[in-house]
This record gives sequence, structure tokens and C-alpha cells, in this order.
Amino acid sequence: MHTAILTFDGYNELDSLIALGVLNRVPGSRVSIASPSPRVTSMNGVTIDAMIDLEEACAADAVIIGSGAKTREVVEDPAIMSVLRGLDPARQLLGAQCSGTLVLAKLGLLDDVPACTDLTTKPWVLAAGVEVLNQPFFARGTLATAGGCLASTYLATWVLARLHGLEAAEHAMHYVAPVGEKEDYVARALRNVTPYLEAPISV
Repeated sequence: MHTAILTFDGYNELDSLIALGVLNRVPGSRVSIASPSPRVTSMNGVTIDAMIDLEEACAADAVIIGSGAKTREVVEDPAIMSVLRGLDPARQLLGAQCSGTLVLAKLGLLDDVPACTDLTTKPWVLAAGVEVLNQPFFARGTLATAGGCLASTYLATWVLARLHGLEAAEHAMHYVAPVGEKEDYVARALRNVTPYLEAPISV
């Protein structure tokens, strides 16, 4: 199963790279950083190479839209948004982290679906006509959103549970959680994610 993490110029490292690390803890996972250009630089100056382009990302089993300092520029870019119209919740899992929620909103994928986002992005998501929840994670069907950088672990947990099953998601979270706090971290992730889980997607 392939998960693409959409990562744009000005990206937030905590969103894209934490999800990448957690998702890669499950054998059989393929996780790719997807960008509109060969290289992107984060809001803090960290430059990384894209592993796939946006077109290939639109064919992935799951797509996480990361956030960043330039998301409002992304949603105003006709070339990028034209490609992203290939995202389809009927055939893939779609998740968004913080300002990534604005991308889903502008694509019209959050009609009648409440969402989570960060406090900075909240006014823009509201202006796009989407109800914003005061919680770190929410999912309905194949759409999920998370608010707050460290909520990226919840988004990763949801993707793994849907693609590989809950046991695989628990194992991945247990692996990355701090020593001495592993049970607490796993329990917190499950409290936030399991109310929104549907049957795992067959691998």
C-alpha cells in the first residue's frame, strides 16, 4: 500500500516528516514525499528532494496533505490545484494536516464534512465554508483532518489502521513513543482515532 505525503515549498517539517517516520514503521508500507517541484524548502530552511510528483501521488492508496507557510499560495496556483483535482475519496484515503485542510476545502472535498485545522488556518477554512472543530482529529469515511503539528501522529495512526489494521497502527505508535510513556501515547492515539475507524482496506 502506497501513501503519498504532499509537501510544498514552505512546508512544516513536523507535519510531513513525523508522518513519514511513523508510516514507515509498518512492513509493506511505501511512503513517498510528493511535491510539485524536484526540491522543496521548509519554513525553517530544510531542503528535501521529492520522491514522486503530484500526478503519481494522486494514484496512491492514501494521500496526506501536509501544511506549511505557503498553503494559501498553493490553493491559488491553478497548475497545482488542477493536478490535485485528481484526488478522489471514492478510491483513496485522503487526510490533511493543519493548513492542508484548506487544500481539501478549496477542492470542494469537505462539503458537509466538519474538519480540524490549526488556529492560524482556522479563519481561512471557515471562510471556505467548512465547520472547524475544536479537537485534534476527525474523520468521516475516507476523509480525515488533524489540527496541531503533533496531531500528525493521529493522522498517521488512522492511515495505518485503515490500510494495515489497528494492530499495525498500535505497533508503529508504540515504536516511536517515548520510553516510559509508550502505553500512554498509544492509548491517547487510539482514543482520538478509533471512534472514526471503519473496516480496514484489504491489502
